[in-house]
Amino acid sequence: MVSTATSAGPVVGVLALQGGVAEHARMVEGLGARAVLVRRADQLAGPHGPRVDALILPGGESSAMDRLLRRLELFEPLRQAIGSGVPTLGTCAGLILLADRIRDPAPGQQSLGLLDVTVARNAFGPQLASAEASFEVAGVSGSGEGGRVLGALIRAPEIIEFGAGARPIARESGRILGATSNESSALGRITGVAFHPELRGDAALHRALLALAGPRGGANGGQEKRTGRSANRPRITSIASGFSSTSTKRRPSSAAAAPVVPLPAKASSTQSPGRDDA
Repeated sequence: MVSTATSAGPVVGVLALQGGVAEHARMVEGLGARAVLVRRADQLAGPHGPRVDALILPGGESSAMDRLLRRLELFEPLRQAIGSGVPTLGTCAGLILLADRIRDPAPGQQSLGLLDVTVARNAFGPQLASAEASFEVAGVSGSGEGGRVLGALIRAPEIIEFGAGARPIARESGRILGATSNESSALGRITGVAFHPELRGDAALHRALLALAGPRGGANGGQEKRTGRSANRPRITSIASGFSSTSTKRRPSSAAAAPVVPLPAKASSTQSPGRDDA
């Protein structure tokens, strides 16, 4: 793989079909990278390999993003780019796009199948339940108290199962809100979180993504290429409170909810009243 990084910093592609694109682009540019708003396959790769050093899949409506990806013939090129080793961060709906399994998909909804987890959409209630919180993320030091990463939960998904190819990195009151591909580094090359750090101005996860976007031979060299779902994948393990290891049917849970503070009006206003952020 050939790095596209220049003296101006790495090139970060932000999937720009729908959702919270601008916030992510501003954040990586504030860290010295160059943001490219990805809407076409030729922005991802060319004759000599990837044209981006990292990718971000933003929050928005995961079912709408899926439909647009397929309509614009971008689904498979995006899947191939991430599978080739391009470090990738997905937030909220981006986590759902990355997930191998969706417990409750919209009719016809597909995912890229690149992160070995099962997600449940809209697990934290309706739009009016949007809230701010801080999260302990393994291997990442955020701007919150004690190094916690600041974020917003807006109709957020929850990770309810993970397989051998992923490990949890963010957990709150027994609920799993982040996972990364199971590699030796603090963060693997594919990471998804259920919350929005970009809406709180916390750049910790973006900074960690850029650290992986260095010379490809160093960050990703020698790692096995993932191509998505595998018929021989080991049995998945349930991790979310209230779920059994053999079924995704919900059982009553006694786990307390994560401490949250209502979102300020200006942050919540970026979401339309009927928006399905997950």
